[in-house]
Amino acid sequence: MTDPQATTLLIDDDPILLELLSDHLQTAGYRSLTARNGTVGLRLAAEALPDLVVVDVMMPGMSGWEVCETLRAKSLVPIIMLTAKDGEIDKLRGFRLGIDDYVTKPFSFAELTARISALLARAQGAPQVLHGIRSGDLTIDFGQRSVTLDDRAVDLTVTEYRLLETLARCAKRTVPVETVIAEVWGPEYAGTVEQVRHYIWALRHKIESDPSNPLHLLTDRGFGYRFE
Repeated sequence: MTDPQATTLLIDDDPILLELLSDHLQTAGYRSLTARNGTVGLRLAAEALPDLVVVDVMMPGMSGWEVCETLRAKSLVPIIMLTAKDGEIDKLRGFRLGIDDYVTKPFSFAELTARISALLARAQGAPQVLHGIRSGDLTIDFGQRSVTLDDRAVDLTVTEYRLLETLARCAKRTVPVETVIAEVWGPEYAGTVEQVRHYIWALRHKIESDPSNPLHLLTDRGFGYRFE
């Protein structure tokens, strides 16, 4: 059932698309805000604190990439990116910036609404705080790039932290190993599954009370890893 309080923010330079999509989302039970450029969109995001943001990649002035990067520096709000491209490089760039989903133009309003509903459902109950995330006795501060366990600082290498942050920003969603490698080491890096396993093992020994029975870093065998 749609949460009547859920607010979506649509950022796109196409006024006709904004009007039609906004009407469709309101019919589906969402409150809908619109912005025709990134500057206005970021201002509305700061003022209205929407539950989800939909942003187009190609916009004059501030691009969708810049909007996503600025949003992610301040918030963990779910982000869906609209793009006319379906290339792997663009998707990886988006995931590195912290977006949650992609929809390729042209798309149906029904498909986008379904993805919005699914993202909001996953976000409900997810531990989210400004600039970071908290899960039980574990706290990750994205702004300070620091990790604490039972209020004690955890000493992580740069790569360990980047791996943990990558998974934490996608909390409750399985991240494929290929995506982990691309986001942590870069899309041009020819990493191996074994190397990722080594870093997961090292992280578990630093943040899990029982590394053999982890509560935070879980393995979805054959798919990837998930932060709970």
